[in-house]
Amino acid sequence: MTSTFEQMRANVGELLRGIDRYQFNPAFFQTSITSQILLKALTNLPHTDFTLCKCMIDQTHEERPIRQILYLGNLLETCHFQSFWQGLEENRELIDGITGFEDSVRKFICHVVGITYQNIERRLLAEMLGDQTGVSSIMATSQ
Repeated sequence: MTSTFEQMRANVGELLRGIDRYQFNPAFFQTSITSQILLKALTNLPHTDFTLCKCMIDQTHEERPIRQILYLGNLLETCHFQSFWQGLEENRELIDGITGFEDSVRKFICHVVGITYQNIERRLLAEMLGDQTGVSSIMATSQ
């Protein structure tokens, strides 16, 4: 009995070392749930939730929706905001059911713009915020 207990203890100790301890139940992995978690984590930028979630995904599970979300997250983290909005437009189905996703992303972009720029053109700001339709109306009111 003691040797079995010691064996289990050693096994648990080994599992708690290294990255494997974060792969909680890979047999129960669900792409749709993981996608929602990643998208929700994106809404919390600039906090590190997205990076933490990204690190916990096993590379064998990087299927299409997850790959697309990781790509969009990379665009946001590297401040390629116009490309982010284009990529999101091509994958609108990803954010179905994520209330306030676009507003949260805009809040992050405003944060980045606020700490980066002293002055910015309205047209550029509108493009960064994903407002392609409002660019002409902003330009018309500023003239």
